Amino acid sequence: MNQLQLFLPCAAGVEELLAHEVHHLTGLKGQDLLTHRGGVLARASWRDVMGLNLHGRLAQRVLVQLSLTSYRSERDLYEAASAVAWEIWFTTKQTFKIEVTAQHSPLTSLNFAALKIKDAVADRFRQKTGVRPDVNTQWPDVRIYAHLTTDTATLYIDTSGEPLFKRGWREDTGEAPLKETLAAAMIAASGWDVLAADGVPLYDPCCGSGTIAIEAAQIACGIAAGSRRRFGFEKLLPFQPHVWEAMKAQAQAAEHAPSAPVFGSDVAHRMVDFAQRNAERAGVAHAVQFRGGDALQRLPPCEQPGVMLLNPPYGERIAVAGVAGSGGRPGRGSFQPGALAGARAAQPVQTIQASRETAHTDDGGDFFPQLASHWKKNYPGWTAWMLTPDLKLPGRMRLKESRRVPMWNGPIECRLFRFDLVKGQHRGPAGA
Repeated sequence: MNQLQLFLPCAAGVEELLAHEVHHLTGLKGQDLLTHRGGVLARASWRDVMGLNLHGRLAQRVLVQLSLTSYRSERDLYEAASAVAWEIWFTTKQTFKIEVTAQHSPLTSLNFAALKIKDAVADRFRQKTGVRPDVNTQWPDVRIYAHLTTDTATLYIDTSGEPLFKRGWREDTGEAPLKETLAAAMIAASGWDVLAADGVPLYDPCCGSGTIAIEAAQIACGIAAGSRRRFGFEKLLPFQPHVWEAMKAQAQAAEHAPSAPVFGSDVAHRMVDFAQRNAERAGVAHAVQFRGGDALQRLPPCEQPGVMLLNPPYGERIAVAGVAGSGGRPGRGSFQPGALAGARAAQPVQTIQASRETAHTDDGGDFFPQLASHWKKNYPGWTAWMLTPDLKLPGRMRLKESRRVPMWNGPIECRLFRFDLVKGQHRGPAGA
């Protein structure tokens, strides 16, 4: 278990950030750590598997690769799955589930491909033990993933269980909430995770249920991302409870008082209540301050300039200034993480196009230009990072971005724009 081939899928555009995080957590480098489309490949130990699940903030899962073969038919998939020693990973008393993703696969039915792999797993157990494990498609003990390309099939066993964006603390949400993994990717791209050590404040003026602010507060307090949830590897045979308990105790001992202040506000007071309850479950109620208020009116939450990081509402239901107290949360594009490398969207093409059209709907009135004016007047010295699918947003805000980071919110192509706010440099209206 000291030479496992891992694949850590992530949102498209996050691969380099994830590779940096894996290096920081494990020390892996060179050929032991490679970026791949849609994720990172790593050659690591079983202990690294547990550590990446516990501490990692950017990956969607931690998968152990068990087989990589060529194929042309479902029969080839059956043979490949039959050759894997599943009995060293789980027993016949546990349930399992097969999930298949594909890119340009020649097979006509992925459901039939999953059925053949399931049969192979069950048949191998029957041959070895005389008993076969049961399938549970809703709450399996063990998840097996197969990824098919034009001519190769890769089989993985999942060590995470529920996707890693499910940290275990977010129970109160609004419509289309931002996934925790993408919020963490925004924080990493902004560099605030490093600046926090110097006490630089972070503020999300459109905080919704508090995802960005709570992720930031946990980082500021040294709280492991997975410290409040269970993992799939706890049901696998290589799992050693005493080792895991020692790792969790070490992580808990590393928690500390917040190194930097974190703030959040939202126009909907109902969402502020949600954010506060989520912060309490995440163990950071003492480290983050939430307030109600319109983003066009709220002044800086502290005297020291810091970093603003926000995923503003967009789409046909975008909120315009002055809707405080409505109780609703403006809609955002949904984020559906692909299970494996390259799986940017599990939705059909027509659904993706509809999402982009919604995301680009220009019905926000003068909200974004007014927001830019408010920032220029009241937030000199701050750095603002904004995630949006509107690639022309800097022009609409009449601001010049100093950096743009490509980042995908599920099927929606976005940019994380950086604006360095200096008082008095707001450009006049177009044509002036």
